[in-house]
Amino acid sequence: MKRITLGRTDLSVSNICLGSMTWGTQNTAAEGHAQIDMALERGVNFIDTAEMYPVGPISADTVGRTEEIIGEWNAKSGRRDEVVIATKVTGPNGGFVRDGAGITPDSIRVAVEGSLKRLQTDVIDLYQLHWPNRGSYHFRQNWTYDPTSQNRAETLDHMAAVLETLKDLIAAGKLRHVGLSNESAWGTAQWLRLSEDRGLPRMATIQNEYSLLCRLYDTDLAELAVNEDVTLLAFSPLAAGLLSGKYAGNVIPEGSRRALSEDLSGRVTPRIWETVAAYFQVAKDHGLDPVQMAVAFTWSRPFASVPIIGATSLAQLEVTLGAADLTLSDAVLADINLAHQAHPMPY
Repeated sequence: MKRITLGRTDLSVSNICLGSMTWGTQNTAAEGHAQIDMALERGVNFIDTAEMYPVGPISADTVGRTEEIIGEWNAKSGRRDEVVIATKVTGPNGGFVRDGAGITPDSIRVAVEGSLKRLQTDVIDLYQLHWPNRGSYHFRQNWTYDPTSQNRAETLDHMAAVLETLKDLIAAGKLRHVGLSNESAWGTAQWLRLSEDRGLPRMATIQNEYSLLCRLYDTDLAELAVNEDVTLLAFSPLAAGLLSGKYAGNVIPEGSRRALSEDLSGRVTPRIWETVAAYFQVAKDHGLDPVQMAVAFTWSRPFASVPIIGATSLAQLEVTLGAADLTLSDAVLADINLAHQAHPMPY
């Protein structure tokens, strides 16, 4: 499997990252461990999680369980040194984690200790801020996004305090590198500027939604990523399963993610089915598996990216991992571009 270096760090990771957010709700611990074993066998060395996982749904009874499942695998397998583990501190509106409070120096210190304990490790390879305290336009909030309530001075003071805390935790050997999630171009630029001006840790990655159906990253963030060496960790590259075809015909399979969230967090709209059909036609015309085409699309972009894949069965995982060495031809990319222009922003 191909390798990519995250940002300006020394972290070399597989070009596919194994997502874990269903472990503890839709998947048992044994199933999560089996997924890790299969992924490692196929060359994956990168696992992403978060202190608030699992989701589907988030509940007080399950918060932190996904990290525990990974920690149990670490302890049982003795293979911790073979994987790069990324986790996240929960931002505002994080449900049952610290009553939905935002990210502060104190909450980061508490969260890091909790994650280290649950993961049964001495160090976290990549520590990410799950949401900006000031709010964001992600998860379909772009349709009504209004940043006028933000206070620039308070935001920059907050960022500086967070970076100082992360610096201390890196010096203490508890974190290796840091990254962002659900951030904007302006926000990422400020994190980077402060780190350079003050000699503080540099954000290496940004974990934002990106797929054939969700391409908000393609303009300002793409320019920033290329010029500043920030790697995109693309979550939901299959658009929560829409690009797998399992919901084709507007069905809701039992036990699927859509059975838990019928509109898939706002992704199911009147425009979605014709858009998905257009991409399926591209895959059919070129003899490609649509899942593998969707994953490989993320590597075709003019910026560094690693898709985070999720699965609820080993069969699903096997199909997705089959994309690892796939490079889309110019003809495929041309047809994808035509489909995108005909069906922009379906949700």
